[in-house]
Amino acid sequence: MDRIVIYGGKKLRGEIVVSGSKNSALPILFATLLTDDPVTITNVPSLADIDTTVAFLNFIGKKTVKKENTVKTYSSYKYKYIAPYDLVRKMRASILIMGPLLARLKRVEVSLPGGCAIGARPLDIHLDAFKKLGAEISIESGYVKTSAKNGLKGTAISFRFPSVGATENILLTAVLAKGKTIIANAAREPEIEDLANVLNKMGAKVTGAGTKNIEIDGVDKLHGFTHEVIPDRIEAATYIIAAAITKGGVILKKVIPQHLKSVNDKLKKCGLCIKETKDTISAKWVKNLKPQNVKTEVYPGFPTDIQAQWMALMCLLDGESRIEENVFENRFLHVVELQRFGADIAINGKTVNIKGVKKFSGAPVMVSDLRAGAALVLAGLAANGKTTVSRIYHLNRGYDMLEKKLKKLGANIRIIHN
Repeated sequence: MDRIVIYGGKKLRGEIVVSGSKNSALPILFATLLTDDPVTITNVPSLADIDTTVAFLNFIGKKTVKKENTVKTYSSYKYKYIAPYDLVRKMRASILIMGPLLARLKRVEVSLPGGCAIGARPLDIHLDAFKKLGAEISIESGYVKTSAKNGLKGTAISFRFPSVGATENILLTAVLAKGKTIIANAAREPEIEDLANVLNKMGAKVTGAGTKNIEIDGVDKLHGFTHEVIPDRIEAATYIIAAAITKGGVILKKVIPQHLKSVNDKLKKCGLCIKETKDTISAKWVKNLKPQNVKTEVYPGFPTDIQAQWMALMCLLDGESRIEENVFENRFLHVVELQRFGADIAINGKTVNIKGVKKFSGAPVMVSDLRAGAALVLAGLAANGKTTVSRIYHLNRGYDMLEKKLKKLGANIRIIHN
């Protein structure tokens, strides 16, 4: 099994270009199923989840080709309506196949999805919304079977929680439904706005994306598009924290600073020097940082996808801090691994209490999920001595050219292939 070896203690300094957002690229790739016209998508990161999705689309019947950071799709074959376990098990985002296939075929069968093991991410929000649009749903032998024999009709939908995946899935469905659909308590993430922009380029009528209320006026047909995926705000924040935890400095290019406001505001309170332009962020350690408490929230609050990386940083700051996880259950699997470095962390329900320590010592650690893996790499970069990170296939799902970018910043890091 591949692993990462890090010799820590070096201050990271330099410039990197932020990759395109995986969480934006995935729903946009699934949106290509809504048209038979050619599509070109640029700034697509090179990640395992992207490769899985390209293979998935080809299996379903959409001719899809990825070359470097560009994906092109072409006129479709006859779509399959069954998404099998062998494909869906590889990532949770596979559930986004449901919306476009239901919209196009009025029938879809999807195996229950896989992805990171970070607690309950229930599908009931998706399925309840499909039912309101006129779909009939059953779960049999590990498959969610959905059909809309009488077509899909726009309606008012109110989510009990602003789920990103459910918001995307209903957008992908409602654009071809009859009449108006209103989504209340919709997710507000930048990735939702990016998807809505793509759908509107295709000829859809979507308004309100980025707010709590989205309106979709259904149309009969959608056409092709060309689109550049937005920068990955989670990758950007991870590299800023890498600079902070190693007492270095980084300049990020091709980034949207507004998308990182909640994280950067907290880092500024810690004492990190952050300067922003329209599409760059400069972050520099200039003095000892002070710990800050955070509560994870849906966007525009502090992102749950940065919780683990933030924890690694807080562990090395003088003083006490607290992190409250309000988005996902069971997202503290990295705590026991950080403790192997010497971290002083105590879990109390959905909260962790942290007492800062003076240093980390390198250790062998194991990745449980994507963002936990990022936290362990950050800890290894700051630690004295050798750190070995195993089960790095999780990292390959979400960080484009991680080793190359960290080496460019001066890290002593290498991937060992087995």
